[in-house]
Amino acid sequence: MKTALYPGTFDPMTNGHVSLIRRGRDVFDQVIVAVADNTPKFPLFSHEERVEMAREALSHLERVTVEPFSGLAVEFAAKHGVCAMLRGLRAASDFEYEFQLALMNRRLQRKIQTVFIMTDYQWLFISSTMVKAAASHGADIGGLVPENVRFCLGKKYADGEVRQGTPCLAPTYGGFKVT
Repeated sequence: MKTALYPGTFDPMTNGHVSLIRRGRDVFDQVIVAVADNTPKFPLFSHEERVEMAREALSHLERVTVEPFSGLAVEFAAKHGVCAMLRGLRAASDFEYEFQLALMNRRLQRKIQTVFIMTDYQWLFISSTMVKAAASHGADIGGLVPENVRFCLGKKYADGEVRQGTPCLAPTYGGFKVT
């Protein structure tokens, strides 16, 4: 069985991520979505929250599992018998970083390949950072993220649970309705 690992922070998971995971299942028998704990970023959501949101958002997809991890993604992949790491590319600007990362991973684990998948055109402009910024100002992010993520973002900002590093530290809620 050919298994791919799709590692990331997923703070939060977007529909662009979901699209890439679906397409990864077309190539591999199984996709493990690995939610990183240790990240140089300042996540809005805790590691546990990000894992739970990803599990709920992907629960309808067969052959997809969500696992928390810390440490190097390529080491996690090796321990789980993964043959490839999935990486999404939105634009040429993503390629330089992803290329360097792929070369380092190859140096550390020669048997694990990196497979780049281009983002569907409809998700080219989406990033987790942009989604958080829009949500922090009460913008409608429906259709950009899974519904459970939309709800969690709205609640986080409406409750004032904003952590350092969030794109907008003083959000206005502009009529954002949390149901």
